[in-house]
Amino acid sequence: MVEYETSAYIERELRKLNLDDLRTGVAKTGILGTLKGGKPGPVTLLRADIDALPITELNDVPYKSARDGVMHACGHDAHIAILLSAARELAARRDDVPGTLVLCFQPGEEGYAGNRQMIEAGALENPHVDRTFALHMASVLDVGKIGVRDGAFFASADEWKLMIYGKGGHGAMPDRAIDPIAAGAYFITMLQTIVSREVAPKDPAVFTVGKFRAGTTFNVIPDEAEMEGTARAFDAQVRDAMPARMERILEGLARAMRIEYRLEFRRGYPPTVNDSAINDIVREVGRKVLGGDNVVEHDIIMWAEDMAFMQEQRPGAYFVVGSKGGDATAVAHHNARFDIDERALDVGFRMMVGLGLRG
Repeated sequence: MVEYETSAYIERELRKLNLDDLRTGVAKTGILGTLKGGKPGPVTLLRADIDALPITELNDVPYKSARDGVMHACGHDAHIAILLSAARELAARRDDVPGTLVLCFQPGEEGYAGNRQMIEAGALENPHVDRTFALHMASVLDVGKIGVRDGAFFASADEWKLMIYGKGGHGAMPDRAIDPIAAGAYFITMLQTIVSREVAPKDPAVFTVGKFRAGTTFNVIPDEAEMEGTARAFDAQVRDAMPARMERILEGLARAMRIEYRLEFRRGYPPTVNDSAINDIVREVGRKVLGGDNVVEHDIIMWAEDMAFMQEQRPGAYFVVGSKGGDATAVAHHNARFDIDERALDVGFRMMVGLGLRG
């Protein structure tokens, strides 16, 4: 949540549009613009996330990030461009806008729950928001298309941290030590049995170990090992049971391998659940502005998205915009070579304008 220059740029552009209200500094760097339309209708929130990732960009392109260690590796810069462009168009056509639009530029999506902080700062009130729409670039979908799905679309995302405490010693004398690395290796393997043997096959779930750090050199058994990872699910009962299942494995491992441990489990984002009636509006607008063949029913995605918080409180639709136009734009999100086919910007723009004009 440190995109101060980005936020300042968005504010300068929005101030040119003669909006009815402009709230800045919402959840630190968030911005809310209000546009009252010339026709009766609902209060509709259109959202774009604005934050970047701590990645050094490896693309050799004119628009490469100018800052080492900071990169829009998930397409949020595209989201900003889309909503700003749509805001200009909608402001120019305000007499055709039904109801009121809330233009929400949100910080902190990448792990900081900026959406929840925007809610706490009043983003859904004054005016009272009736429905929400948000989009995301998707390098898994061909450019020109949008992907929609009723119900749960993106998974929950919880974070866990584990410390395993053993007893250090010489690598040649493991019998005199308690090896936290060996215990950690067993734990990684056993962790996967939660999904494969305790969760019904119909219920998607994921355990990923993203960090495993231990030791200092080749012939020393360390005192401790550190792990971090994520747990993801769509079903609330599956999600709620994950910490206890991890604890049960660790309790058995502690008895079997004489280690001690400390597990921290932090609940993060809930699943992103689309309202079918609001989703039908996305389908309708998509077919109108893109053509029916370019509106596709999409499979679930194990990503997580903090727009889930607003969609817990208001009926909303979250859809993906295809940004894959070849090998260079098929790179996974959060990769240092992530890029989009810029034709996706026009698709997103037409969708946001269409949704803003749909009562």
